[in-house]
Amino acid sequence: MTRVRRGYTARRRRTKIRLFASTFRGAHSRLTRTITQQKMRALVFSHRDRGRQKRDFRRLWITRINAVARETRVLYSYSKLIHNLYKKQLLLNRKIPAQIAVSNKNCLYMISNKILK
Repeated sequence: MTRVRRGYTARRRRTKIRLFASTFRGAHSRLTRTITQQKMRALVFSHRDRGRQKRDFRRLWITRINAVARETRVLYSYSKLIHNLYKKQLLLNRKIPAQIAVSNKNCLYMISNKILK
């Protein structure tokens, strides 16, 4: 039986993995077996943290809205502000009021006064 030269396919597969791990430190970017392990680990973390990132930003937005609401005595709390938004059927997600709260506190105060009337 003749000898099979497998260099092309295997080398292409390894270089593709190496390009993914080129920014990793130490053996994680040099040794093929550890590169594949770190690649799987990195992909697991990225998948997990996409969901976590959404949660973290929602928490940040809620904290910002609540801080401005309590500071300007808009409605004394975040929950009352959101409740009144829903009652008036103003469907704003938390990102927009948080940006308004950071950039222009008076605008959020005006919105809350319109809701109450």
